[in-house]
Amino acid sequence: MREWWIQVGLLMVPLVAVYLHIPPPQLSPALHSWKSLGRYFTYKDQKIFYRDSSGAVGSSDIVVLLHGFPTSSYDWYKIWEGLTQRFHRVIALDFVGFGFSDKPRPHRYSIFEQASIVEALLKHLGLQSQRLNLLSHDYGDTVAQELLHRYEHNKTGSILISSLCLSNGGNRSVLKDGGLLSPILTRLMNYFFFSRGLGAVFGPYTQPTEAEYWDMWTAVRTNDGNLVVDSVLQFINQRKKHRDRWVGALAATSVPLHLIYGPLDPVNPYPEFLRLYKKVLPASTVSVLDDHISHYPQLEDPMGFLNAYLNFINSF
Repeated sequence: MREWWIQVGLLMVPLVAVYLHIPPPQLSPALHSWKSLGRYFTYKDQKIFYRDSSGAVGSSDIVVLLHGFPTSSYDWYKIWEGLTQRFHRVIALDFVGFGFSDKPRPHRYSIFEQASIVEALLKHLGLQSQRLNLLSHDYGDTVAQELLHRYEHNKTGSILISSLCLSNGGNRSVLKDGGLLSPILTRLMNYFFFSRGLGAVFGPYTQPTEAEYWDMWTAVRTNDGNLVVDSVLQFINQRKKHRDRWVGALAATSVPLHLIYGPLDPVNPYPEFLRLYKKVLPASTVSVLDDHISHYPQLEDPMGFLNAYLNFINSF
């Protein structure tokens, strides 16, 4: 029996090696267009992808978009045009380890580093002294909280924040239900397991199309991103460790604060999440979207999400 298991193990080694070297899928025309309209800047020795679009004439407002896990800045493509009609500039980036940015390994991925990358990008664009609006989702919510903490404490290099809008952030991985928290499994995940895990946090009536799933998966697989997912997932432990710092920044700020919430979200279940949010942050305003909207509201209900955000921005 023991020899049988050894033989199976020896057989699996080359199969796993072959699997890990399968090239990523080709970019779809939509994803290729998104990438071609972007640029790169260098943070330390890492190439970081970003989009920067000029928008509304006569407006001086700038919005910076911070995406979630495990996806990329492409999460914002459905509301991009709508934002450019209201804002002078619309800026988004792929955090290191995500999308079209570098995905170094081994590497100690952290929320602190991601916040520093946002600051470096805005300095690269000459915007470090201008007031900015932050719009974030999921993982990006925590990055935004670290940026807010630095702003409130006058940290060197911190950006000037005019407003902060969060959306469906939480302390659990959106891939947890797909069984992808194990380092081994994250390296071996394929499109089937990825789409199954991600589909669990979309509503039953707002599931991505097959093409949309493939775009998300392609962005993950670019630069062998499937091999760093387990390292990026350390943000869950960081959230627990630094909860007082990041929740404290929200509770103490005088910056206009808003939440856009998809109530069907299994990561942030309704009504418990909303009740706790309002208790901890009574000064924040809240937009609750339709009952069938889940964890990715900007993709599931782009018009509802955009209207909720613009109503917030136009309220002050």
